[in-house]
Amino acid sequence: MSTTFTTFKGSEDGSIVKSSTTKSELTGDQVLVKVTASGLCGTDEHYRKAGMVLGHEGCGVVVATGPAVTYTKKGDRVGWGYQHDSCGHCQECLKGTETYCPERKMYGYADLDQGSFATHAVWREAFLFKIPDGLTDAEAAPLQCGGATVFNCLHAYNVQPTDRVGVIGVGGLGHLAIQFAAKMGCEVVVFSGTDSKKDEALKLGASEFHATKGAKELKVGKPINHLLVTTSALPDWKLYLPVLASGATIYPISVAEGDFAIPYMPLLSNGIRVQGSIVASRYIHQRMLQFAALHQIKPVLQEFPMTVDGIEDAMSRLNKGEIRYRAVLIPQEA
Repeated sequence: MSTTFTTFKGSEDGSIVKSSTTKSELTGDQVLVKVTASGLCGTDEHYRKAGMVLGHEGCGVVVATGPAVTYTKKGDRVGWGYQHDSCGHCQECLKGTETYCPERKMYGYADLDQGSFATHAVWREAFLFKIPDGLTDAEAAPLQCGGATVFNCLHAYNVQPTDRVGVIGVGGLGHLAIQFAAKMGCEVVVFSGTDSKKDEALKLGASEFHATKGAKELKVGKPINHLLVTTSALPDWKLYLPVLASGATIYPISVAEGDFAIPYMPLLSNGIRVQGSIVASRYIHQRMLQFAALHQIKPVLQEFPMTVDGIEDAMSRLNKGEIRYRAVLIPQEA
């Protein structure tokens, strides 16, 4: 039996269009999920004119399962993120880094007829994540991409609790990075343009806060071992490279156009690494959700109705920098 559900797509002129998608009877390990909340991510803006269904930070309730589903049942709360599938047999998949599978299916490149800006979606059980009881659907939704992205840097690249972690930007990614790093036991050094977010950053777990606008140099307590760049614009490396420890790692984790440029000699002479990082593997994603629930790491939210007007309002505010710090869309239909 086929299922038809409401979706919200982008379009060539950037307007949001209400549409629908029909899926045939569930096969294999497919799961039909009723969406209860969807995060809004900056990447959604990148695909706004692509004519595809938007949204990749989904949470919902299982309403039906395919014949090969083994551990997910009707009524379970589940979420999904940027990746929908992988081949399952290549070296990347076998070693648990399926995010780099050559045949990976990811948002923006595959399954363009469905997303989390919708009433329902159909995904493989293998790429769904059970939501822990300590998180609401609205709280868990932004963690499916934003949370997974920052946690992956901290988990996958050997960040130690004795390390000092720098975070550039207190926004949708940055405010989550502060919380995760602090709860992992790290000293967290936050950099932002002005002091306007200082109090909030300290409440979220920052050990130090530095306003950078107009600064000629930065004076931090001790050198920084890991630097997460959560702003879309490249930082002024002349400010930041002097405060990095030798062997420090830089993680440019927000999506930006153009080239990544950094001074050559300081990189060489201090053994600095630049580490590319995409969303988390399923192993790390699952641990991220468990860690967030255990330590009550939650995004700061603004809720909007999942309607054409609600989505356009949320995206407009995101573009203007008016969201503190993650927008969550709530479906208005049964």
